[in-house]
Amino acid sequence: MGAVVGWVERQQVPLYIAAIVLGAIIGSVAPSIAPGLTVSINPILGLLLFATFLGVPLIEVGKAFKDVRFLSVVLIVNFVIVPLVVWGLSRFVAGDRALLIGVLLVLLTPCVDYVIVFTGIAGGAKERLLVAAPLLMLLQIVLLPVFLFLFAGSGAVSLIEVGPFAEAFLFLIVIPLIAAALIQALARNHRAGVLVENVMQALMVPLMMATLAVVIGSQISAVGSRIGQLLFVVPLYVAFLIVMPIVGLAAGRIAKLDVPAIRALVFTGSTRNSLVVLPLALSLPASLSLAPLAVVTQTLVELVGMIVFVRLIPRLIPRRE
Repeated sequence: MGAVVGWVERQQVPLYIAAIVLGAIIGSVAPSIAPGLTVSINPILGLLLFATFLGVPLIEVGKAFKDVRFLSVVLIVNFVIVPLVVWGLSRFVAGDRALLIGVLLVLLTPCVDYVIVFTGIAGGAKERLLVAAPLLMLLQIVLLPVFLFLFAGSGAVSLIEVGPFAEAFLFLIVIPLIAAALIQALARNHRAGVLVENVMQALMVPLMMATLAVVIGSQISAVGSRIGQLLFVVPLYVAFLIVMPIVGLAAGRIAKLDVPAIRALVFTGSTRNSLVVLPLALSLPASLSLAPLAVVTQTLVELVGMIVFVRLIPRLIPRRE
């Protein structure tokens, strides 16, 4: 069993690519299953985060709370620098209201869920991002209406609802984290806890594969149906993934962060909260029906980008000897 788990971990990037391709094929061939796949995203992602949190000792989380410098840089990157980058990129679709709203919704909201997983895969400080997650969620709820007002006018402010953010935080952060803490406590004195830890760690790669396949499979058909219009936003999302690692690396070095923290900073600046804002985008008026598809397109581009990042970022930001 150990040999199989070891092989899977060594081959995780090719396996993730295979999962993306499989999801795309299934979603294209059988678009009718998209609603069912969509419903399964949060449960699978919640399990993935539970497994991730099990691998983060609570004592490390406690230490991360004291890292004020890291938390400050994370907030500056996500709520000062990112909005400036997004404002510049969004000017290219400013003439299309639906695309503009979609781009702003997704690029202005930092990811708080699978960013922790990808950061861990790349050797980043996932425990520090876990601590930053509540701050990122709270501030994006408060600041998103402000940025929408500045970038898209007063009419965009009324589109924001707290519900999707609160639900995602509860089911994807709070519940998995509490469950992981309970299992860690159980593992100190009981074999059952250790068994759960070992099983969930062995399932990390399969759960990530399932997440990738389900997200891609649930959305690929919808994006394909209006691909001609959505092609305009793809270069913007690619540009964002090129610019933000440079920003994160520069900010991390200026702040004199350690290598794991810089890697984490790159990931938090580059990944967006698409799975959380998608329900918000889906509730928009019919005149803005392209907005949720713009959000979904970002998800597809970002997931491919993350597969590249988990190999590229450790090479760009190597551990110091």
